[in-house]
Amino acid sequence: MTANQPPIHIEWNSVPWELYDAELSKRPHAYQQDWAYAATLITPNKSVDMVTAHVTRQDGSVVAQALFMVRRFAMIVRVAVCSYGPVWGDMVTPEEKIETYRRLRKDIPLGWPRLAIFTPDEAEGPASGLKGMSRVMTGDATVLIDLTKSEEDLRAAMEPSWRNKVSKAERSGLVVQKTGAKPAQYRWLLDAEAKQRQKRGYRAMPLELTELWQGHKVYIAKGDRQAGLVVYRVDSGRDPAAGMLFLIHGRRATYHVGWTSEEGRKLSAHNLILWQAMKDLRARGIDQLDLGGVNTQSGAGIARFKLETGGQVLKRAGSYV
Repeated sequence: MTANQPPIHIEWNSVPWELYDAELSKRPHAYQQDWAYAATLITPNKSVDMVTAHVTRQDGSVVAQALFMVRRFAMIVRVAVCSYGPVWGDMVTPEEKIETYRRLRKDIPLGWPRLAIFTPDEAEGPASGLKGMSRVMTGDATVLIDLTKSEEDLRAAMEPSWRNKVSKAERSGLVVQKTGAKPAQYRWLLDAEAKQRQKRGYRAMPLELTELWQGHKVYIAKGDRQAGLVVYRVDSGRDPAAGMLFLIHGRRATYHVGWTSEEGRKLSAHNLILWQAMKDLRARGIDQLDLGGVNTQSGAGIARFKLETGGQVLKRAGSYV
């Protein structure tokens, strides 16, 4: 270590999951860096493994946590992907980030040949710590809503047309229900989403993993059925008009599944559900709501819906080695 390299210490695969999760839960992070996500992928797929890194300073304060999903290609090369990570601690300097990336690549406990790939959950720039690394893929974009704002400021940030749809739905008498979190109580929404994906031809996190995710989050939360996800529903008569399911991870929630009928679309039910979710999640102590990727070409309508909420677009830096 030279004088320009900040002193850091890395614990590989040795921090108990309870402590790892407790530290991670203090700050917003992508669900792909959550312990439950790794366990969800590993459960049905024995060809996938994970590696965790807990990075600290000499005084014990946390610099970063990183979760890698590891796959073997051509039966030889081990490829470790840190999706939307590392998750940085408090007051981390660009120099500490640079050194963390260097050490994670150099010291990851995998045999050779190997490759470590990082897709940071932040934009490229002087503070990202990516100096000296090579980008191998451009980044995606998402919309993040800052739930630390007041309800008044959140509503004021919406595009007028989006806010008017919320007001219209409120005046129509629609009622948003926060449903139970048992799989049987939200499976109808997963089934509707599956048909929607098939019809529109898009892909996302496999729906069959939703229950596994929740199961792991409930286990970590020692049986709390409200851990891991939250589901909202609006009915028109006796039939569902719309529904949304959000994943909960640390101080961030992510939009996961959404469906609406033609009647629900006419009544702007999704606008009302999302507004209710923003208020509920804020009250729950969630700092950020991730609305997911935006594609202004193949998914222009969905992208417009997300952008008009008043959230900020995050154009991620891309994939680096």
